[in-house]
Amino acid sequence: MDFSVKKLASDAGVFFSRAVQFTEEKLGQAEKTELDAHFESLLARADCTKNWTEKIYRQTEVLLQPNPSARIEEFLYEKLDRKVPYRATNGEILGQYMLEAAKEFGSGTPYGSTLIQVGDCQRRLGGAEREFLQTSAISFLTPLRNFLEGDWRTITKERRLLENLRLDLDACKARLKKAKAAEAKATAVPDFQETRPRNYVLSASASALWTEEVEKAEQELRVAQTEFDRQAEVTRLLLEGISSTHVNHLRCLHEFVEAQATYYSQCHHFMQELQKELRRSVRCPSFDPSSAVPINSLSPEVEALQIEEVQPPPSGTRRAKVLYDYDAADTSELSLLADELITVYTVPGMDSDWLIGERGNQKGKVPVTYLELLS
Repeated sequence: MDFSVKKLASDAGVFFSRAVQFTEEKLGQAEKTELDAHFESLLARADCTKNWTEKIYRQTEVLLQPNPSARIEEFLYEKLDRKVPYRATNGEILGQYMLEAAKEFGSGTPYGSTLIQVGDCQRRLGGAEREFLQTSAISFLTPLRNFLEGDWRTITKERRLLENLRLDLDACKARLKKAKAAEAKATAVPDFQETRPRNYVLSASASALWTEEVEKAEQELRVAQTEFDRQAEVTRLLLEGISSTHVNHLRCLHEFVEAQATYYSQCHHFMQELQKELRRSVRCPSFDPSSAVPINSLSPEVEALQIEEVQPPPSGTRRAKVLYDYDAADTSELSLLADELITVYTVPGMDSDWLIGERGNQKGKVPVTYLELLS
């Protein structure tokens, strides 16, 4: 019990001494031990690394998971050391809705069959997104979080300890300075006109007392200087480790870019496949929406008609703008380039999904869905 009281009193004394030293420094009434320029540059570099790492980490979290509620939920599960429940991506949910809608509308209808194609693509896009999120969290977010929650906390702890030892050192310097000033005053030449010999005895006693205080202050200063130098070296080594942190984060950044490139490449590949499937479905026999019975895109008479023999009527021709590139399936069709202007018209017996298009001396069938009729 006595030991605890003494330790508490000692800690309180140290805390009070640091508080006094800190206050006097702020008021300009006490000197402060300055760190060397190299150490200060290491501190500034470490602070800069921490601040920007934290910003990059937070914004990457927002990029990977824009929903703040989901981020909070994942954080709580992580702190509770529990497995995060499965959560479907937006693409997977959209794909599931499209597939369910196709069942309701009928997979044999044009709309239903297209919903199946697009829905399957959306599910694959969602799966690629899930893989990207998992890879990015492991290869990029986790190392950044480990630095903020591990290395940086250690650096902060050691810096705080160094600052406390610096305050103790400056407090010892201040006490030594005061003790030396008092000793010099006590050992000053006495006034020989003094008629009371007792004052000479008191002066000699005070001088001896202050000499003892100076020796004690010098001993405390040596101990404080040693502890401060040792802690400064420990902190310096930790701060120099920031260079290794940069190298590690650089490697993680490369892995993050690779994960992004893979993800976007997969998405591009999936969308190209989907476009090809949709184009093939346009060229295939279509369906009558009212009866859902397949009919040929062109009547036998029109199919037998050579496209070169088709003559446009004197009226009814229109200008059209091409919306997408189109590759002709055979010689009876006309290949198209996006944004070009062509002349189109209809012939008797032709399916409403097709028109006859002309570009200079070239002529052929073109799908209506690829055109924007202008006039």
